Amino acid sequence: MDADLGWLTDIVNTTMSAPLTVADRCDRCGAQAYVRVVLDAGDLLFCAHHAREHAPKFADVATHVQDETDRLHAEHGAGAGAAAR
Repeated sequence: MDADLGWLTDIVNTTMSAPLTVADRCDRCGAQAYVRVVLDAGDLLFCAHHAREHAPKFADVATHVQDETDRLHAEHGAGAGAAAR
């Protein structure tokens, strides 16, 4: 897991089924989703950027977080998204 994502360590559920696919899109911006946040009311999907941005808001209410951001680095390299910052 990426050191920048330490906020997930207490709530990540690594046993979630159904891996995220290229068809799963961030609910905030439409980019490919790499994080699924499971809430009592339903699921939210986020790109890595928006998952980090909104983590303080969902950390206390999420029942599970499926973090697949390691795939982002494997698929696109360590500098993925750096140009967008």
